[in-house]
Amino acid sequence: MRVKICGIRTRADAAAAAAAGAAYVGLVFYPPSPRAVSIGDARWIAEGAPEGLTRVALTVDADDAFLDAILAQVPVDMLQLHGIESPERVAQVRQRYRLPVMKAVGLRGEEDLAALFEYERAADQVLVDARAPEGADLPGGNGLSFDWRLLEARRWRGPWMLAGGLSAENVAEAVRLTRAEQVDVSSGVEAAPGEKDPARIAAFVAAARGRVPAIPVR
Repeated sequence: MRVKICGIRTRADAAAAAAAGAAYVGLVFYPPSPRAVSIGDARWIAEGAPEGLTRVALTVDADDAFLDAILAQVPVDMLQLHGIESPERVAQVRQRYRLPVMKAVGLRGEEDLAALFEYERAADQVLVDARAPEGADLPGGNGLSFDWRLLEARRWRGPWMLAGGLSAENVAEAVRLTRAEQVDVSSGVEAAPGEKDPARIAAFVAAARGRVPAIPVR
């Protein structure tokens, strides 16, 4: 089980993720989010991240100029596109930057499943999240989940990651239903919006791997 801790904002967050056994950390470059970081802060965090962590830059409908600015300064290993980028745009980003690209796809019901086929062809992997409510300020990180049974019998073309409202209390059930081998969490390991809690991080990773958390969730 590979775990991504998204929305880190300090080197201490990255260290807590690594200590818990996470494989990925996400840096959010989307100003409306309480988890957003500046390019300068992201560079400082990424440069100090423990060895072995995959550093992911999350953007929302970013143009080439913004992606250029991020990648000129911040050492990242993967791009996560979390907006309404088309499959064609995903393929263009992969070609331009020569980095693995993960595309977030929002689900609410069966009508959203068709998009997965298109994005699986374009991206290196997809992140399956809960579709944000109409009018929401954020495309993800809203603490919402979807009906995991939508993915129960799905056959996947490549790597994928489960997100959306996950916490130490429900991740084991989500994994059981979806057979996910990778999971992503943000608000589910926070003491307050944008404030990661090392105890919650450790508990989440343990629960995702089917272990009773060694640190109780507060």
